[in-house]
Amino acid sequence: MTHSQPQARPEPDRHLLIFARRPELGRVKTRLAADLGDEAALAVYRQLLAHTRAAAAPLAAHKIVWLAEAGTAAASLPDEWIGYEQQPQPPGDLGQKMQAAFAQSFACGARAVVIIGTDCPGLTTAHLSDAFRALETHDVVVGPATDGGYYLLGMKQLWPDLFERKAWSTATVRTATLADVERLQLSLHLLPELRDVDTAADLHTWEAAAR
Repeated sequence: MTHSQPQARPEPDRHLLIFARRPELGRVKTRLAADLGDEAALAVYRQLLAHTRAAAAPLAAHKIVWLAEAGTAAASLPDEWIGYEQQPQPPGDLGQKMQAAFAQSFACGARAVVIIGTDCPGLTTAHLSDAFRALETHDVVVGPATDGGYYLLGMKQLWPDLFERKAWSTATVRTATLADVERLQLSLHLLPELRDVDTAADLHTWEAAAR
C-alpha cells in the first residue's frame, strides 16, 4: 500500500504547475530508454514522478498537473495524485504549452506561478518554497539545470517573451531566457543549479550521489 504525503492547505493565489506524463511503457524518458530499454526507463520515471510529488506535497499552493498527450478523461495520473488538479497540456511547442499554462493560472487570479517538470531528483520542497518566497520581491525566478536548460521557472505576471524564440530541449534555453529577463529589465532570483535525469550518464551521476 502506498502512503501519500499529506497535502498542505492550498493558497489559491500561489500556483504550482507540474508538467508530466503518465507512466506508460515506451512513452517516457525516451532518451534514457535508448540506452537502458523501455522497462528500465519507465522504472526511473516512476521514481522521478514519486519524488516530484513528495517535494510538492508539503507546499501551500494550488497544484495543477499538466499532462502530455492526455486527450481523454481517463488519461490521468495514479491515485496518489488525488488532490492535484489535472489538465491536458495544450497544443504547440514546449514554450507555447508553458505560456498557456501560466496564462490560465494568472487568469484564475494567481499572483505567483511556478512551473516544474518531473526530471529533477535534486528538487526539494525547500527549493519550491524559496521560489515562491523570492517572487515576493523579484519578478522572475529561475532554477538552472546543468544541461543548459532550467528545472523551474516562476513569475508574478505573464512575460510572453520568456516562452518565444527558444530552441527547446537544447543547451541554449537558459542563456536565452536570462537574456530576455535582462532585456526586459526584470529582477531575477536564481536558485541552485541542479541536474535533470535525461540520459544514462545523468542516471549514473544521480545513483552515485544517492549512495
